[in-house]
Amino acid sequence: MAKTPQRKDKAQSKKKPVRRRKRVRTMPYDVAEELRNPAEMAAYLDAVVELAPDDSRSIATALGDVARAYGMSKIAKEAGLSRESLYKALSDEGNPSLDTVVRVARAVGMRFRLEEA
Repeated sequence: MAKTPQRKDKAQSKKKPVRRRKRVRTMPYDVAEELRNPAEMAAYLDAVVELAPDDSRSIATALGDVARAYGMSKIAKEAGLSRESLYKALSDEGNPSLDTVVRVARAVGMRFRLEEA
């Protein structure tokens, strides 16, 4: 039996093929994984302070990134603080005291230097 050609509806024949967009996959980024040595950590903190000198939260968060790169437990022990309180103080919502900031900076082998604005 011979097949008869099927008639295409005019509306169907004018439709353009649907292009499906490829989904973009994203992955979480953690800067602490990229900070490999004290020079990179110092450069990172310098850049944050340079870009946002009046944003204490950003500076505290950057210091938290450096502490995580070193190892939060090690830093907490050297700074004389609990690991949980250190995570909380150096998070985006945290508000660390100057004492905490100085202790963490010292524990990661850094010190603060003030200069004329």
